[in-house]
Amino acid sequence: ALGFATLAQACTGIRLIAKDGAVIAARTLEFGFDLHSQVLVVPAGTPLTGTLPDGGKGISYKTKYGFLGANAEGMTAIVDGINDQGLYVGLFYFPDYASYADVTAENAARALAPYEYANWLLGNFASVDEVKANFNKAVLVPTVVAAIGQAPPVHFVVHDRSGKSLVIEPVNKTLKIYDNPLGVVTNSPTFDWHMINLRNYLNLSAINVPPLNLGGMKLAQLGQGSGLHGLPGDFTPPSRFVRAVAFSQSALPSATAREAVLQAFHILDNFDIPYGAVRDVEGGQVHAEVTTWTSVSDLQNLRWYFRTYGDQSIRSVDLAKAMAAAGGKIKLIPMGSEQTIEDVSTDFE
Repeated sequence: ALGFATLAQACTGIRLIAKDGAVIAARTLEFGFDLHSQVLVVPAGTPLTGTLPDGGKGISYKTKYGFLGANAEGMTAIVDGINDQGLYVGLFYFPDYASYADVTAENAARALAPYEYANWLLGNFASVDEVKANFNKAVLVPTVVAAIGQAPPVHFVVHDRSGKSLVIEPVNKTLKIYDNPLGVVTNSPTFDWHMINLRNYLNLSAINVPPLNLGGMKLAQLGQGSGLHGLPGDFTPPSRFVRAVAFSQSALPSATAREAVLQAFHILDNFDIPYGAVRDVEGGQVHAEVTTWTSVSDLQNLRWYFRTYGDQSIRSVDLAKAMAAAGGKIKLIPMGSEQTIEDVSTDFE
């Protein structure tokens, strides 16, 4: 569990808005081992139940909306996904700060595991405003995931097709909610700390620094990018948060949703972890974190895009098509595939 805790802290999330109004939510998923993620398709009308720490049943509900996205370790639980109303929810690791409620006789019927919270949000709500009005009607309790030996410490980002965004964090055994005007999220510490930390980087700009005259001598920049000199380049959550804000806010708006989807993938290339660049040693064994997959969600056209460490080609899942093909049943679509390399040696004009 310790290796998991120290090697799951590098997820980065951004939001873009295209000129045609399309809202694009995107994120990376980093881990120290393969989560065996698949695309989980959950139709509207599916009965779901929360899981208590003792294995008992918590909250029970039937999904009002259909949703899909990536799961982990074969669980019927969304790590990152969208519903048929254009609501997006993403789980992000939140070590050392996540704190879940104790199960009591009073709250057991409203309780669920942290990794089941995205299902509840996507299955029941259509917008950020609805989530804001109802987010604490469910209770997050410390249900352990066997594969990692602990209740995963997570917090959540929520976007909708209007462009509104918020972050929900389990702190001091209760849920705290923040508006997220920039649409960015990483990991620990708490979201409000990250927003305050941005004030340390007010000097940064996407515009190059003009030449400076010193003692009659003109000193010009050595090359492009001088406005962002000092931008933190490491993989810690605070540095990634600052970088994600800088890149998403300076991005020139794409004309269409499709262009913004591709732009989001390009931005997140800057957060891709080269294998071996981030590692920990536990019991003499080296654990290297890697960008397991990257996803982009088009909240206007209801498409969920992804690429994986093993296959950088972009694949998509159209929510309407997937729901129609699922026939009202929970279905899984494989994400694992092998990268193809196309030989164009003789593809002359």
